Amino acid sequence: MLRTKLSNIVNDVNTLLLPMVCFGCNARLNRGEKLLCTVCRHELPLTEYNFNVENGVDRIFYGRINIKKASSFLYFTEQGIVKNLIHQLKYRNQEQIGGFLGDWYGQILKENDFLKNIHYVIPVPLHKKKLKSRGYNQVALFAQKISEHINAEYLENNLIKTANTRTQTKKNRLSRWYDNRSLYEVIDPNLLKNKNILLVDDVITTGATMEICGQTLKNIEGTSIYITSMAVVT
Repeated sequence: MLRTKLSNIVNDVNTLLLPMVCFGCNARLNRGEKLLCTVCRHELPLTEYNFNVENGVDRIFYGRINIKKASSFLYFTEQGIVKNLIHQLKYRNQEQIGGFLGDWYGQILKENDFLKNIHYVIPVPLHKKKLKSRGYNQVALFAQKISEHINAEYLENNLIKTANTRTQTKKNRLSRWYDNRSLYEVIDPNLLKNKNILLVDDVITTGATMEICGQTLKNIEGTSIYITSMAVVT
């Protein structure tokens, strides 16, 4: 009891000296709030898509790649909380945001038993130069948390990116596909034979990156591909 009280006092002092702020609205966080204030957490635009019913993410990939199912956790818009979170995650060294979102989404997937037969959870990889520059793959913690909740194995470094390309946020679908068509390779295909794979990214826009990563995995005998992301562009 005394140790808990002392810990709370230390945390309160640290908060006074270095107040934590909400990544959504920059308001000061209260005790018990983590990364997002209560208001922003309730305002997060959850898609409520699942892996049982057809949804908007499925339709992105129709006629492009044969996958089992696709989904996404949040809606991404040009203004708003989700954009702020992703920006902080990717460009402001706030890697813990990925874990926070992955833990939340993973609990939803577990509670609804949506992905009980996945063998491997694989993040879309960064090229080694970008990984060294950023210090981490922004998708990694998100994917790891999901794998823990759905009782699947997290697997990185088997799917790799072979070239360091420029940002693709403003490229159209055709140019993205052209740039990505030979950018991803699998180091050990035998490991993935006849396995159910959940491929994970941060934001799905045109779907081109997921398409080519998924196709690289589909070239392996017997693989079934599921797709998900932190957010999907509306």
